[in-house]
Amino acid sequence: MNKEKIEEELRKLRGWKRKGDSIVKVFKTRGYSHTLALSVAIGSLCQQYDHHPDYMTLKYSEIEVSFSTHSEGGITEKDINIAKEIETLNIA
Repeated sequence: MNKEKIEEELRKLRGWKRKGDSIVKVFKTRGYSHTLALSVAIGSLCQQYDHHPDYMTLKYSEIEVSFSTHSEGGITEKDINIAKEIETLNIA
């Protein structure tokens, strides 16, 4: 994906940012049990779509998640699509 298309897609996704050759978002949670539940939900979704994060950093009440497509050397539609799917999770 070219830079303009990536930026266009990220404008549609609340909170997702470009960081180098990856897209990243920090999710705030209501506490550790919610953080764990969200991490499992994200992980399960990634397994379902066979597209896994570069990293998922868990803190007491937040998760930072990052995606890129290593085989393509940067951000692709796969990354945008998994971000869209993650946004459908009930994160409250």
